[in-house]
Amino acid sequence: MKDSSGRQVDYSVIRVNQAFTIALLLLAFVLNSTILLALVALVMLISAAVPRLGLFRFVYDRLLRPSGLVKPDVIADNPEPHRLAQGLGGTFVGAGFILVVVGYPLIGWALAWLVIALASANLFLGFCAGCFIYYQLNRLGVPGFSYRPVRRGDR
Repeated sequence: MKDSSGRQVDYSVIRVNQAFTIALLLLAFVLNSTILLALVALVMLISAAVPRLGLFRFVYDRLLRPSGLVKPDVIADNPEPHRLAQGLGGTFVGAGFILVVVGYPLIGWALAWLVIALASANLFLGFCAGCFIYYQLNRLGVPGFSYRPVRRGDR
């Protein structure tokens, strides 16, 4: 297991990401837009794989932070659990897109709503389901999940 000391995450990036995800998925549902559903899945998966290429991070870095609309909130934490959460969310939205397109809209939109609910739990309650999964896998010694949670005193 790896030491988590000295690692940081800007929680403002995460909150902006969650807000865009929630808003765009709600809009996709209201408009019944499979294109928007696919776009959100793609943005989430790219963000998880290569965070610096994430569209919502780009909006934060280039528009929201420089304008002062959103201030940085850098906290001692590991980025990997948040990337797992982003990847899982993107996977569920992508699966939802496929299901809607092949004729199972109820299940497809249910997956999108699951992501809306979990993103809302993260944004409004501070509970990251993907982070919880990551740290449980770390606790079980699953390879690839090597960072332990940052202790509360390290924040």
